[in-house]
Amino acid sequence: MILNVVKLEKSYGERTLFTDASFSIEKGDILGLVGANGVGKTTLFNIILGLESADSGSVVLQNSIKVGHLSQHVCANSDKTTYEETLSIFDHLKNMEARLKELEKLLSMGDLSETESLTLINEQATLIEKYEAQGGLTYVSLTHAVLAGLGFSVEEQNLPVSALSGGQKSKVGLAKLLLEKPDIMLLDEPTNHLDISSVSWLEKFILGSKITAIVISHDRYFLDKICNKVAEIYTGKVFVTEGNYTRHMQLREEMEYSISRNYENTMAEVKRIEGIIEQQKRWNREKNIKTAESKQKQIDRMLSGLEKPEKEKNDITFSFSPYSESGDEVLSLKDVSMQFPGKTLYENVEFSVRKGDAVFIVGENGVGKTTLIKQIMKKGRGISFGVGVVIGYFDQHQLGLNMSKTIIDDVHDAFPALGDTDVRSALARFGFKNDKVFDEISVLSGGERAKVSLCKLMLKRCNFLILDEPTNHLDIYSMAALENALSSYTGTLLVISHDRYFINKLANKIVELKATGTNVIIGNYDTYIEQTLEIGEGGIEPAKSQKEMGAGGKSYQEQKKKRSEQTKLKTAIQRIEREIELLEQEIDDIHIRLSSPEISSDYEKVTELTNLMTEKDDLLTAALLKWEELSNEIM
Repeated sequence: MILNVVKLEKSYGERTLFTDASFSIEKGDILGLVGANGVGKTTLFNIILGLESADSGSVVLQNSIKVGHLSQHVCANSDKTTYEETLSIFDHLKNMEARLKELEKLLSMGDLSETESLTLINEQATLIEKYEAQGGLTYVSLTHAVLAGLGFSVEEQNLPVSALSGGQKSKVGLAKLLLEKPDIMLLDEPTNHLDISSVSWLEKFILGSKITAIVISHDRYFLDKICNKVAEIYTGKVFVTEGNYTRHMQLREEMEYSISRNYENTMAEVKRIEGIIEQQKRWNREKNIKTAESKQKQIDRMLSGLEKPEKEKNDITFSFSPYSESGDEVLSLKDVSMQFPGKTLYENVEFSVRKGDAVFIVGENGVGKTTLIKQIMKKGRGISFGVGVVIGYFDQHQLGLNMSKTIIDDVHDAFPALGDTDVRSALARFGFKNDKVFDEISVLSGGERAKVSLCKLMLKRCNFLILDEPTNHLDIYSMAALENALSSYTGTLLVISHDRYFINKLANKIVELKATGTNVIIGNYDTYIEQTLEIGEGGIEPAKSQKEMGAGGKSYQEQKKKRSEQTKLKTAIQRIEREIELLEQEIDDIHIRLSSPEISSDYEKVTELTNLMTEKDDLLTAALLKWEELSNEIM
């Protein structure tokens, strides 16, 4: 056993995060720590790390155990290159190399005595053995491989860390932690900022390295792949199970059912006995009074320790119910393409969507998935809809929300025929209750804004839902609620998502978008991966990991051929980055103006500014896509 957590309890004021939290970690365990946002997952991490204290309980670490966590590898202002910064984790091996060179030089001198020579030779032999045992022969190639696996191109590995984005800096920290291989790792959302191929690589690395770890993650597919234990902070307690995330949820459902049945049966028996007590009291004889007292003690024993069925307060339950049915043919794309000046983003896009389908579009970052969805919404050339199709669109950027309005007013404005009670009832299904409905949308979290958009989508009652990254910002329970709603939906789905668990649960068809066209696979995500591995070409997971891992692979050769084009591409990237910066500033300025009292009360001005923000956001989306294209090209 490496770590033992014993009956931890933590509260902030009157709010209790968890009580009686207990679990143990043995060598080789990967424990997934899950729960809704704000239940105390990061607090539990901090208690294990000694950064916070528990109100009661203890954390017992085996002697000399080294605990590693991401924040200790933060390198925001480093002037080293990405590769050099990552390699710094092996400074002890570099020191050994320096000493070995020193020893070699000393031994080459001819004026040493036999005793001195023997001492130096023994030191050299011992140091070589230690150097090789600690990975001295492989650490350089391993560092390149880890960085490549996490999505860093050869050129990016040579960029200074200070020039990287925040997400890339986090990935450098993750690379250093993976290479450090402490006795136990604490990983807080390690898949953030990673694309699907990098997450797949990380899964393989974790399983292949046989590390021991506690992992906080919302990525359920990732948890299914790597975990052999799951601990969930739920209703103030910690529920621990053996197995992966899916097995954990099955066991939790069984536990909840058992608790609920036991509670209902016990309360039914209590009610029966209370009837007897009432009857005995009415008779009011000494024998009856004693019987009543005895029966009351029986009730007290039954209620002592009786566990009440509980649900998380932020659980949401909703459904999508279309007003009408569409025809069998819902959507058809034939020879659809998208060109920018001097560049084709994608071409030869062909696929169809039939009534009842759940079609998911996947593809590498920057290939144009969101652009394709917008092209479909605008019914461009080569795109046709079937008879009776009524579209509902979920925009990952939430542009359909009015930031200056309250939640209830925004929904009311979209559905003026609904009464106040109907709107409140709909919002309550998404967790917006009581005074929460009067919060301004501008102060909501990303997840809360997504729920408002989903509420409006539910009320539209469309028969064809087009969803762009609907699980972004949602916590693990809200994702499950959305899956349940879409599983029972009788309409048709077209979805962009990077959430592999979500895709696996719902998809009956996968459309892989590539620059040269589409690859259509019947089945879910697992089927897609199986067929991609069989094909060996064009699949987003193996293509990138195999290409990047090899020092002399295809990506490297292509980069050599394109070296003469690098200067031109860099100039274009710098120009587009300036454009992006300017557009982001303009959008921020519009947000500020919309939140000012004098503007928010002027309906015409709000409409004008909202339209302007939509226009600027479209330009920003196009600029970001262009930046991604150029960045991918420069790799």
